[in-house]
Amino acid sequence: MSLSTRLNLRSLVASASIIGVLLASLMLGGCSAVRLGYNNGPSLMYWWLDSYFDFDDGQTQRMRRDLQAAHDWHRKTELPLLANTLKELQNLAPKPVSADQVCTIVGELQTRLQVTLERITPGIAAIAPGLQDAQLEHIARAYEKRERKWRDDWLDGSATERSERRIKQIVERAESLYGPLEAAQIAVVRTHIGQSTFDGMRQFREMQRRHQESLAVLRKMRSGENSAAQAPAEIRRLLLQTFKSPDPAYRRYIDQLTTENCAALANLHNSSTPEQRARLAQTLKGYESDARALAAERLDDNSSDPTASAL
Repeated sequence: MSLSTRLNLRSLVASASIIGVLLASLMLGGCSAVRLGYNNGPSLMYWWLDSYFDFDDGQTQRMRRDLQAAHDWHRKTELPLLANTLKELQNLAPKPVSADQVCTIVGELQTRLQVTLERITPGIAAIAPGLQDAQLEHIARAYEKRERKWRDDWLDGSATERSERRIKQIVERAESLYGPLEAAQIAVVRTHIGQSTFDGMRQFREMQRRHQESLAVLRKMRSGENSAAQAPAEIRRLLLQTFKSPDPAYRRYIDQLTTENCAALANLHNSSTPEQRARLAQTLKGYESDARALAAERLDDNSSDPTASAL
């Protein structure tokens, strides 16, 4: 399982379907090659991190080793939990759901995600104090690229164009699970988007704040102002801000947005037909089978990383 996209949980919560929140966050949703993608997880995660850090040879060896260890742990510990959750969701699929049930699912997912982040924190903390000035500049450019992408997706264009992009995204994710949506169901999505307190500029500014703080912490480590012994706590603090901003006003905004989204996701699920719910249950069953098969696999050290032999 690629761990990289786990960091986008908040975005997924804001825009996916009831089950899509869970599946997409765990890299199981909308993918026809689940097992291949999971087994290549350490390599995928490495290349994602390298796009930010531009690792040198020593850092590469450390990160690949740590990511493989985290992946092995995830296969043994987290995949069985995921399979059990998918089984529970199959039982829920034919039934109406409440907003509280949706928020409970999201809350449980956040807990598992935080546990997983804890497993990759030591590796990042180990290399952070040794980052060179050129690598810090590389990180700054990667952050600027991400910010430009956010502007393109959620700030540029008219309000109508931005709303249509959000509607299209939600509909496509829902249809990957339920099949084609009916006009009344698309209307549910449109109503939600029209009433949502989603504020792209506010989230953009929070992204910028996190980027600036991350760079400030890494530069202090580079200068020696923060000791290497402080690195694990500092990196952990930065990663956990993915879930809880230090800004109380922003936390209230996210809480309100999450409450709205849970209600909207429940409404969308409850508008589905018996045939759509049957398709959802069958899809979940397939994902459960994949999760259990992956959990049972025992791979050689290099078999989950096809690029390892080339390095």
